[in-house]
Amino acid sequence: MTNVVHLGDCMDGMCDKPDNYYDLAIVDPPYGIGAGEFGWGDKISKGWDSDRPKQEYFNELFRMARDVFIFGANYFIDYLKPSKNIVIWDKENGKSFANDGEMIWTTKGTGFRIYREFWISNMIRPKNMPRIHPTQKPIDLYCWMLTNYAKPGDTILDTHVGSGSSRIACHDMGFDFEGWEIDADYWRAQEDRYKKHIQQSELFVFEGGRIK
Repeated sequence: MTNVVHLGDCMDGMCDKPDNYYDLAIVDPPYGIGAGEFGWGDKISKGWDSDRPKQEYFNELFRMARDVFIFGANYFIDYLKPSKNIVIWDKENGKSFANDGEMIWTTKGTGFRIYREFWISNMIRPKNMPRIHPTQKPIDLYCWMLTNYAKPGDTILDTHVGSGSSRIACHDMGFDFEGWEIDADYWRAQEDRYKKHIQQSELFVFEGGRIK
């Protein structure tokens, strides 16, 4: 099983790949809204969300991957075609300062689907899960997507790996994975998280991203 994250710009790596090289891309590009820039009092925000990808990125993404999932679809409506295939991540956080959910656009013809997992913008999360990226997402979310939308033998792409949750989910579920992370600090942090996770998985049995 291949599982690797390259340090660098995904556009540099994607241009060398043939058409439909990946079976499924699950990506969470920067939205260009300055997410995580204020009020956190830490060093992980770093101005990473100052701009969003251009049309060239989406052209390469759709060229390389047979099917695509894109987080934050409402920020990319000028790049995406209207689709009935939408996944809503319902964060079940009720009356809080954070958004109640997130919209995920997909090419998979499965209609409108909802995934529910309690999550408040990384402020509330399992105690054993370090927060290493402003838009870090739960491993179980990726496991659910892989369970419902991927098939055995698929190769998965993530162009903006961030905290590495997608990578860990692919490891736990036995999918080949390739990703890119352009920021050296985030890259080192997710590498460390991944290595600790796979060491732990040698001692415990993982089901759906959770220790059983």
